[in-house]
Amino acid sequence: MQQLQGIAVSPGVAIGESLVMDNEGFRIPRRFVTRDAVEDEIERLDKAIVAAGKEIAGNRDAVSGELGDKYGAIFEAHLQMLQDTKLRSELDDMIRQRHYSPEYAVSRTLRRYAQVFQRLESSYLAERAHDIFDIEKRLLRHLLGHRREGISHLSSPVLVLAHNLTPSEAANLDRRFVRGFVTEIGGPGSHTAIVAEALGIPAVVGTGPFLTEVSGGDQVIIDGDNGLVILQPDEEALARYQHQVEEIRSLAARLETIRDLPGETADGVRVEIFGNIEFPHEAEHCTDRGTDGIGLYRTEFLYLGSETEPTEEVHFEAYSQVVRAMGDKPVTIRTFDLGADKMPHLPAPEDEPNPFLGLRSIRLALRNLPLFRTQLRAVLRVSTLGNVRIMFPLVSTLLELRQAKMVLADVMEDLEEHGVAFNRDMPVGMMVEVPSAVMMIDRFVEEVDFLSIGTNDLIQYTLAVDRSNKDVVGLYNSCDPAVLKLISMAIEAADRKSVPINLCGQMSGSPIYTMLLLGLGLRRFSVTPIAIPEVKNVCRNVTIEQCQAVTRHIASLENARDIKSYLKEELRKCVPEQGV
Repeated sequence: MQQLQGIAVSPGVAIGESLVMDNEGFRIPRRFVTRDAVEDEIERLDKAIVAAGKEIAGNRDAVSGELGDKYGAIFEAHLQMLQDTKLRSELDDMIRQRHYSPEYAVSRTLRRYAQVFQRLESSYLAERAHDIFDIEKRLLRHLLGHRREGISHLSSPVLVLAHNLTPSEAANLDRRFVRGFVTEIGGPGSHTAIVAEALGIPAVVGTGPFLTEVSGGDQVIIDGDNGLVILQPDEEALARYQHQVEEIRSLAARLETIRDLPGETADGVRVEIFGNIEFPHEAEHCTDRGTDGIGLYRTEFLYLGSETEPTEEVHFEAYSQVVRAMGDKPVTIRTFDLGADKMPHLPAPEDEPNPFLGLRSIRLALRNLPLFRTQLRAVLRVSTLGNVRIMFPLVSTLLELRQAKMVLADVMEDLEEHGVAFNRDMPVGMMVEVPSAVMMIDRFVEEVDFLSIGTNDLIQYTLAVDRSNKDVVGLYNSCDPAVLKLISMAIEAADRKSVPINLCGQMSGSPIYTMLLLGLGLRRFSVTPIAIPEVKNVCRNVTIEQCQAVTRHIASLENARDIKSYLKEELRKCVPEQGV
């Protein structure tokens, strides 16, 4: 058994067989062959070894000719490993005796060899593991050829283990079969993490290198609550986590009973609980859990992974699907929150060493007005179908907000000239996710119809922590007193002007923070669909007086660790079944 510590980005526990992705994003398949197909599979392995050998020999001769025999010897060593009789004997046995496919036999055997080298004290010999991985990749390329598989076509439940998953890859995971995923790199708040939460599957990122230590089909446990990954768990760990899975299922079943009850505290204060969604079909997940509407409809999926700019009709269709599903409940559509590097149909950005401080979100929209106007036209058109609101992300100055509103007003005039119907009184809001927006909040509340606090970015910018950097991600903490002070300032300013304000970051959907946020005066939460019942349950089991007492006590605490421990303890006291 091996335990890895990563970063928890989507809660829950998943237990199952691993599906390992190579660094090029292709799955290493675990297949078995029938008895009558064994000889054909051996022949296929023969051909792959011969083809790989020719490639290596060609590389050896080319390098020797250019740089000398000393450098060509690297490839000569690869060739000797590939043609080793012991290796070939093991591969044949796996295919003949265990009926493994050649691909699986190659991957499992060579990874075991590599692990032996990695454990050696000699750094020189440990480096030879890379040579073995090179041979593995070469053989798999010849065995799989054009049949190399991604993760879009699955037929049984798996846990996906990968070096990294792009947001579009994560978005395309088959929810019927992918029960969780782990990546070696990444951080909280990334689009990949957000997609995992949207899919409602446990996910852990930023574990560091581990893929060489696991083969497809190995049993794995993903603990998305604590950021743990357990490879080949022993019986005790397996039993403990299976019990936890049953408890989670039991709680989910109990929470179904409050689906149609209002979100309100035990002393009768109304609390609205909206859903955060990434894809149109998630609107149904929200209604199934008793949502008050959509508090954040992210529109990035329309751009991610697309080689062409989405048309106005593509936007309109995606938005109308959600608006119709919500009926008269509000739907808040946020304009795209991406950097140019994530939008392949835009010119490639020049070297941008600090993308989080660069050209992204509303800044990018204001630099690419045709792109921005296309989205605004679609939002305005769909505003006639229901209770639609629009929200601008990453606003840091009054000038940015005013420019965005001017573009919106210009698009309205254009639609009017062409006789296209829209709601001229559609509410316009902004995200509060940078410290400058909080510092100027008294001015911003005069210019918007509503506000939404985005804690994912607010934490990052307040604490100067790159949330995708595993070396500093421990400093990324929702409980930091500075973050809590900014949230409190924003809520108080909005209340003074009677401007609606909600909180839509990951913090909002974690029951640990519900009492704290209620105590700070928040009455509107926007959370992932799966978190709607949990947050509602906490609200219905506490009073505002209890929550304010929690907030007052926290004001006396000096660090995030103590605050989080205290919040966990209070949750255990007030809502024992959800205590963590």
